Amino acid sequence: MTVSASLVKELRERTGAGMMDCKKALTETGGDLEKASEYLREKGLAAAAKKAGRIVAEGRVEAYIHGAGRIGVLVEVNCETDFVAKTDEFKNFTRDIAMQIAASKPEFVRREDMPADFVAKEREILRAQALNEGKPEKIVEKMVDGRLEKYYKEVCLLEQPFIKDPDITVGQLLTGKISKIGENITVRRFTRYEMGEGISKKTSGLGS
Repeated sequence: MTVSASLVKELRERTGAGMMDCKKALTETGGDLEKASEYLREKGLAAAAKKAGRIVAEGRVEAYIHGAGRIGVLVEVNCETDFVAKTDEFKNFTRDIAMQIAASKPEFVRREDMPADFVAKEREILRAQALNEGKPEKIVEKMVDGRLEKYYKEVCLLEQPFIKDPDITVGQLLTGKISKIGENITVRRFTRYEMGEGISKKTSGLGS
């Protein structure tokens, strides 16, 4: 079938994939945008899996300040070559990641980074909550598993909905970039600062 340039453009804007990849996806799926998006996502996952073992020793540390200096983020994003690290595509990606961290307050990059004792303690808390709600013992474990999955989506950066497009996760955004740029890319670590965080503010009464 003949695929219109406007349809290719729309799919490119939606997925960030290359023009030729978008055209091929639309041709393969009969011009269906949803199926073409899924097709590209599957291809991206396959491409990312092939590149996952490659060494990523280049990249950049992105600094982002938000809210008149009240929130600050430093994030290290790695890639394979210095050439890619200097491209606008990569720089924009690292900035998006820094903005995500500022807005969504993740605590870990991925669930595998969470200490085992931390996860065990969270599971214990969720189990106690379910039992206190009077849930039957036989369904408590399933409930805990479900709530733990929800918790991962809140505290793990790669599992959070992307702030600029909540229909995809940050992990899916990363996979798309790997496929588009053609190099392995990883978010290695981050630090988030928020003004006054952890400080107990003193309140003064008239008599003080």
